[in-house]
Amino acid sequence: MRTSFVYTVFVPGLYFYVRSRLRKFAGELSYLPHTLELVWAAAGPWTVLWLALLVLQGLLPVALVYLTRSVVNVLLPAVRAGGSWAALRPALPLAIAFGGTLLAIEVLRNIGAYGRAAQAELVEEYINGLVQRKSLEADLGFYESAEFYDRLHRARTEASFRPAMLVDNLGSLLQNGITLVAMTAVLLMFGPWLPIALLLCTVPALVVVLLSSRRQHEFSHRGTPIQRKTWYYERLVTEGESAAEIRLFSLGGYFCTVLAELRHSLRRDRLALARKRALGDLLAGVLALAVSAAVIAWMVLQALRGIISFGNLALFYQALNQGLGLARSLLNNIGQLYENVLFLSNLFEFLTLEPQIVSPSAPIPIDTVRDGIRFENVTFRYPGTERSALRNFDLAIPVGHTVAVVGPNGAGKSTLAKLLCRFYDPEDGSIRIDGVPLTQFSVEELRSRISVLFQTPIHFSTTVFDNIRYGALGNSDHGDIRRAAGNAGADEVIARLPHGFMTHLGKHFAQGTELSTGEWQRIALARTLFRPAPIVLLDEPTSAMDPWTEIRWAQAFRRMTHGRIVILITHRFTTAMFADVIHVMSEGRIVESGTHPQLLAAGGLYARGWALDAAGTQA
Repeated sequence: MRTSFVYTVFVPGLYFYVRSRLRKFAGELSYLPHTLELVWAAAGPWTVLWLALLVLQGLLPVALVYLTRSVVNVLLPAVRAGGSWAALRPALPLAIAFGGTLLAIEVLRNIGAYGRAAQAELVEEYINGLVQRKSLEADLGFYESAEFYDRLHRARTEASFRPAMLVDNLGSLLQNGITLVAMTAVLLMFGPWLPIALLLCTVPALVVVLLSSRRQHEFSHRGTPIQRKTWYYERLVTEGESAAEIRLFSLGGYFCTVLAELRHSLRRDRLALARKRALGDLLAGVLALAVSAAVIAWMVLQALRGIISFGNLALFYQALNQGLGLARSLLNNIGQLYENVLFLSNLFEFLTLEPQIVSPSAPIPIDTVRDGIRFENVTFRYPGTERSALRNFDLAIPVGHTVAVVGPNGAGKSTLAKLLCRFYDPEDGSIRIDGVPLTQFSVEELRSRISVLFQTPIHFSTTVFDNIRYGALGNSDHGDIRRAAGNAGADEVIARLPHGFMTHLGKHFAQGTELSTGEWQRIALARTLFRPAPIVLLDEPTSAMDPWTEIRWAQAFRRMTHGRIVILITHRFTTAMFADVIHVMSEGRIVESGTHPQLLAAGGLYARGWALDAAGTQA
């Protein structure tokens, strides 16, 4: 009965388990050739030099072992003969060769270290470039997902050093492997069972190393959300953007406590891994020590009996000692290689993400906008949400017209800009320019025809000149940049700065000048107007302006947008009233449309908002 159980249940189960683990291991190692391709693309010539040095560094220790035996065999008779010069002379060439070999090992080691450093720099730079380009390709929808942030975090964390470490592991593996094979050949001279004994010393340690590498990877994958939370709270505590509120609401101590709890959780798991690794290493080390002690004792006994010479005993001891050291190094190399391959799966997982917002294979060119823009029955929800930002939305905007879109928070106003720029595609309906759906244009060309002032524009820590020039990088004309600044009402701000247009803005770097929120907004508006795009989207363009600045800006508004399609997204009725048509949105749909006087006369949502705004102003 017991035999039947073993053959029918246990053995097949063990077989399938081992097979599944081997398949998983092979699948994980499939990232290795991809990594080598990246290394070759980043640093091909350095890789050739690295390989050549590895072979030499792998063979020289073997030559050193043989030279040691020869020197000992020559010196022992010379010592017995009284150490005369005549007796010692045959050892001189061997001693010179021995010293030359040591010198060559040292020289190659230093050249190799420089080569690895150069190779690592090139590989890191190349892979960081891949991660950055993939991040730029990613749809905005990806940034709605915590899973994407986890993937990005793992890719950025590992990309900086894992590929270079993997190459270093491969190099050490190759070099130590060459030396170990040669040392094994030396041990075979003393009996075929000695390499087997060496292997027995290493197998338990190999199992420990592989298991530890897998546990480390699983811990890292599982702990990514906690690590990201740690980074987040560290930024809250240390960065300037949050400094005022942290101090005002006395949140520093609370956030430091949260950080300490997160770090404690990570530290507890890391120590548990270290404890398991230490215990496994101890057991494997004790076994290796017992086997090697038995082998050395047996060889010393052979020498005492005169079966082998003391030169051969020295050769054996060096070969065994170096073999054990190399075996330990190889185990570490294999473990680190396996661990790095596991972690590089995070990088390749990120690099294989494919955007959904792509250009068609045969895009229709956009020379200019002749008729206008039309939203037709558009319905859209942001990824991961159930509520529709737009529902059966319709809107037509002719060329040369300025329309204002007003409404309460969450009405869907800013979503119009994101859909028109094709950061997202609608679930239903279509958006057309001159009757052509946006999906039939090149994404890059479409966006080049649109200029946007976002609700929270970037504060670039560069010069004023560059801050505006970023709107159209191909144009560095000082006159055009000055006109854009004047149209945006930023010229007065720039005139007060210490170096005018060449003033560095922001406090991130030395000698930078910080601006107020309203001043930053005017610089961003200048950047938007500097772009010669036929479609202009302004999301809350006057939200940070004082009333006097807003009036001056509104007076120049028509002149700066003449001939363009302009969409004003705003909460300010005093800004909306300058538009040709005002559309009032609520719950993802347009509920009112008309001019400022028409909407006031209608007495609807717009009129009630105007009355409340006016009452607030008077109060």
